[in-house]
Amino acid sequence: MNRSARAFWLRSPGLGELRDITLAEPGEDEVVVRALYSGVSRGTETLVFRGGVPQSQHAVMRAPFQEGEFPAPVKYGYLSVGEVEEGPAGLVGRTVFCLYPHQTRYAVPVNAVTVVPETVPAARAVLAGTVETAVNALWDAAPLIGDRIAVVGGGMVGCSVAALLARFPGVRLQLVDADPARAETAEALGVDFATPDGALGDCDLVVHASATEAGLTRALQLLAPEGTVVELSWYGDRRVTLPLGEAFHSRRLTVRSSQVGTVAPAARAGRGYAERMALALDLLADPALDALITGESDFEQLPDLMPKLASGEIPALCHRIRYAETGLT
Repeated sequence: MNRSARAFWLRSPGLGELRDITLAEPGEDEVVVRALYSGVSRGTETLVFRGGVPQSQHAVMRAPFQEGEFPAPVKYGYLSVGEVEEGPAGLVGRTVFCLYPHQTRYAVPVNAVTVVPETVPAARAVLAGTVETAVNALWDAAPLIGDRIAVVGGGMVGCSVAALLARFPGVRLQLVDADPARAETAEALGVDFATPDGALGDCDLVVHASATEAGLTRALQLLAPEGTVVELSWYGDRRVTLPLGEAFHSRRLTVRSSQVGTVAPAARAGRGYAERMALALDLLADPALDALITGESDFEQLPDLMPKLASGEIPALCHRIRYAETGLT
C-alpha cells in the first residue's frame, strides 16, 4: 500500500510549510486513513499559527496527534475526515472522522476513528469536533423546554451551540454577536440574531463563546434572576474583569465553566468521548450546519492560506481543506 504522505507544519510563528513523510507500517490495532477533507478552526488554529499559545498552556493546548512543541515547529490540527485504506475488514473503505492534523495520509489506532454515518456527507463531517464540543456544552447547560436563551459569540463553537439549541421545543433563542454579518449565518441555522445592544434580556440561560471580556459582561447583563452563564470561551493566560459587585449577588447569578475534551459532565458521567462524537456525527445529518463552513481550499494552498486566515483577510468560521487524491470537487 501507499506509504507516502504530506503534512502541514508550522515551521516558525507565521510561517507554514508542507513536508513529505513516509508512514511506518501500521500495527495490528491501527488503521491507515487517506484524507478526504480537513477543517481549519479559525480561532484555535490561527492562535497556534501566530505563536500565541502561552507557555503555561502548552500542555493543555496539545492536540491528540500533535507532533513537535509550541510555539514551533509543530504539526497541529484536529478536524480530519478520510477513507480507511488498511485495517479491520469492517472499516476498510469506510469514511471516518479523526482528531488528526492536516495530512494526506496517516496511521492511527482503531479507537481514534469514528465512522461517519451514511446520512452525513464527508465534506460536512469536518465539523464533528466542534459539534461534539457543543454537545458537551449543552449537557453542562441542561436547557429546559420554554427557556429564554442567548448564545453570545457567533464563532464556530457559538454557532454550533445555537444550531443544536434551535431544535429544542418552545425556547426563545438568540445568537448575539457584534458583527452584523453573522445575521446571515444565524438565518441559515434557523436562529434569531441580535447585536449586543439589541439582545433580549431576562434569559434563563446564556452560553458565552465570544472569548472577550465585553461578551462575558453582556452575558451576565442578559440574565434573569437565578440565571446561569455557561462559559465556553478559552482565555489562555489573559485576565478577565467582571462586574461581580452591583446586582450579581442579589440576583443570585451563576457562572459555570464547561469542560471539553476527555472530561464528561457529571450529569453524563457514563458517556465519554466516543459516545459524544458518535452523537455529534449523527446530528450533522442536518444540512443547515453547512452554514458553518465558510470557504474551501486545496491542501497545497495551506502555507499561503493560513496567514490570510490568521490576519482576518479571509473571514471564516470553519475553512475546509480539500485533498487532491479524493477526486472530488
